[in-house]
Amino acid sequence: MDAPASEQKPSFQSDGALPELLTEYMVDMKCNGCVKSVKNKLETLEGVKSVEVDLNGQVVRVLGSTPLKTMTEALEQTGQKGRLIGQGIPEDFLVSAAVSEFKGPDVFGVVRLAQVNMELARIEANFSGLTPGKHGWSINEFGDLTEGTKSTGKVFNPSNEANEQLGDLGTLESDESGNAFFSGVKEKLRVADLIGRSIAIYETADKSASGIAAAVIARSAGAGENYKRLCTCDGTTIWESTGNDFVTSKV
Repeated sequence: MDAPASEQKPSFQSDGALPELLTEYMVDMKCNGCVKSVKNKLETLEGVKSVEVDLNGQVVRVLGSTPLKTMTEALEQTGQKGRLIGQGIPEDFLVSAAVSEFKGPDVFGVVRLAQVNMELARIEANFSGLTPGKHGWSINEFGDLTEGTKSTGKVFNPSNEANEQLGDLGTLESDESGNAFFSGVKEKLRVADLIGRSIAIYETADKSASGIAAAVIARSAGAGENYKRLCTCDGTTIWESTGNDFVTSKV
């Protein structure tokens, strides 16, 4: 028997408490003073359960429900250079993580998806370059961007149920400067099923107008999977890359 409507939980929730994940950063730390500064700053954030700092490995591990944006900004405030390298569940490095990067020319941003368990995914996003107001966005069937959002297909809906489109992500609301931030969870969403599909953003909240930007969903490193200190393309350490190398610097 179905639960009464008053007891049913919505399949998509935003702006509430996020489920716990292990988030890993590689941070340029030169001494114990750097370690103390990073640890003290992160431990004060709401939602942080524990912080582990490895000076030799240059890795910072944060367990908790704090949004990525909040943790990243806190790290920047310590003056240390760092970069997100993995996210997932501590007990299971095989749980999927994915990323979708919007690289312009008008809309820039990053969407990160991480599997909390097989019935729940955590979604966080930052965007810039949007027109102020509400925009519909969704996970679409295909990763074909040859015609922008038009070639990405319909909203991802493996169950084919008209009243429950799994890939519908609701609405984004951008401020007067065109910036939007989102954090939430989605029930029944499995990140492993999304690799190679796309995320699309539309001009209007109901998606009645044409799409304005789309980006392919690619696999991302989970917790414990990415401890590389060198960039394979040019041999520089991760934190020697400039801010322009990362989409998040534009958000």
